[in-house]
Amino acid sequence: MEPLDARTARSRDGGPSFPLGSRVLRALWSLCWLLLARWTPPPLHGWRAFLLKCFGARLGPNCRVHASARIWWPGNLQCGSSVLIGPEAIIYNQGRITIGDGAIISQRAHLCAGTHDIEDPHFQLVLAPIEIGSSCWIAAEAFVGPRVSMAEGSVLAARAVLFTDAEPWTVYSGNPATAFKTRAPQAGATSGR
Repeated sequence: MEPLDARTARSRDGGPSFPLGSRVLRALWSLCWLLLARWTPPPLHGWRAFLLKCFGARLGPNCRVHASARIWWPGNLQCGSSVLIGPEAIIYNQGRITIGDGAIISQRAHLCAGTHDIEDPHFQLVLAPIEIGSSCWIAAEAFVGPRVSMAEGSVLAARAVLFTDAEPWTVYSGNPATAFKTRAPQAGATSGR
């Protein structure tokens, strides 16, 4: 999904940010998730993965997406194997979000892959991908901003806010998040646990 030109769409004044076809697809997706997944019990991860794949998500084996997670558009989501997207996590993937093997997105964490051009008087929407490496952990209520890449094994502590890339096997906390310690690489961490 590509955004409209904000000058002609007048999105800053309430006009649409995406073409009508994209908005219709997103409405169908939202209705499908609401009716067929949102109410399902935790063990039905396979069913929810199936629905996500029907709308274009690329999920490796053993991915677990909780029913209360909010995914903006499945077609912009790619997950490796054994990924967990926890309860009430927000995957605001206007731009592509890639999540590596064995990564954990905890409850109410927020990944935001869209922003606006603040130098543009029309406030143009900009798609800005996020990459979460294998064996990463984004803890409860943490926020990962646009264009961020978290290297393998990095951790974002609870309620931390990350706007810069994260180094491998490093733990970040605070707002803005800063590195405060390293952790030992886990043997076989990228094997899909």
